Amino acid sequence: MNGASPTSFDTWLSARADGEAGAGLDWLEAQRRSALDQVREQGVPGTKQEAWRYTSLKRLIEQGFARVEDEVTALQLQDIEELLIPGLDSHRVVMVNGRYTPSLSALGDLPRGVRVTGLRALLASDPDALRERLNGVTGESQPLFAALNMAGLDDGLVVLLDRGATLERPIELIHLSVGMDEPRVAQPRHLVSLADGAQATLIERYVSLGESLYCTNSVLELSLGRDAVLKHDRIQVESLNAFHITGLYLSQGAGSRYVGVNIGLGAAWARTDLVARFSGEHAECDLQGLYLAGDRQLMDYHIDVNHALPSCSSRETFKGILYGKGRAVFDGRVVVAKDAQKTDAAMSNKNLMLSENAEIDTKPQLEINADDVKCSHGTTVGQIEPEKLFYLRSRGISAPFARRMLCLGFAEEIIDALHSDALREAVSEEVGRRLETAPLT
Repeated sequence: MNGASPTSFDTWLSARADGEAGAGLDWLEAQRRSALDQVREQGVPGTKQEAWRYTSLKRLIEQGFARVEDEVTALQLQDIEELLIPGLDSHRVVMVNGRYTPSLSALGDLPRGVRVTGLRALLASDPDALRERLNGVTGESQPLFAALNMAGLDDGLVVLLDRGATLERPIELIHLSVGMDEPRVAQPRHLVSLADGAQATLIERYVSLGESLYCTNSVLELSLGRDAVLKHDRIQVESLNAFHITGLYLSQGAGSRYVGVNIGLGAAWARTDLVARFSGEHAECDLQGLYLAGDRQLMDYHIDVNHALPSCSSRETFKGILYGKGRAVFDGRVVVAKDAQKTDAAMSNKNLMLSENAEIDTKPQLEINADDVKCSHGTTVGQIEPEKLFYLRSRGISAPFARRMLCLGFAEEIIDALHSDALREAVSEEVGRRLETAPLT
């Protein structure tokens, strides 16, 4: 065990003032105890461990985050109107500091065969619906932050689609963080399960009111049945003083298709783990991402795709733009098992450096144990071409706006992959705004 004492995260697990979610459920208490044991057995990983080789947890631990205790009840819809995206027609779910808030949500009429509710509420009303689903994708043996999340389980979003059910409008999940009296950590856990042939779009947005210090440690368990389709957009624009951790765990049945677009713009320190597993043949997994890292920011992405079955395909396409003293990590790993013939996998990471003081650690990896496969990977690190910048400047365009145009051209492939015109416009504007004011040193 490296680094700090394993008790460093004890404050994350203190009891809530208003009680535990699902209190009294023996099976849930057993899962909590198992997760807590794992936290204490693992301790705090140090940089000698491969998964944390490029990112120290010292900065996170030093904040002394305590578990969110009290529910926020004073917010009104007008308080969050500036955070809503004009023109985005969705079934809206709002979680404030990790707790589902119906008064700010607007689910509307859901089609037959679709169930959308809070995890805490479902544990109270129909716990059997969750008994086989919690940890169903992550598994009993979980990485540190997923285990912390399970041990401190409080609330989350549950989306269940029956066989053949289709959601025409996306579900928009807004993770809203508001200022608290001391540094706090919220640990929502979300379950999304699509039965055979079901189709849905999920939009996640991590936002904050103000620039307060807090931490989000979220886990998403996504399960896709045979021929199911899930389109999933994740936009993180949290406070620049915030800490953000996400563990996304995906299980795909035969013939299913998952398209995930990840946009990381906010937070001082952000770590995202994307883990995909195939449970049936002919499944497709498409992971895309765009991250910006400026002064005092760390963006850390870890991709783990395991091809254990034949005839599945995966694509990982990530782009980063770094400026000032920003730092980013891309650690991608695709494993092709011995019997996973006809695998088609490609991984790409491209980075644009706007200053000499920015830093990127990039390590795409392929582990191929089969011979009849089509696999590739690559990475690039470059700067804006002076000739292109000169061309725009010669036509009367200011240097900041010319930089904005060139960087948006670089990012366009990822932004265009988002599944809503309104969302694409909002993200493009936010990326452009940050780039136009980005320091070059």
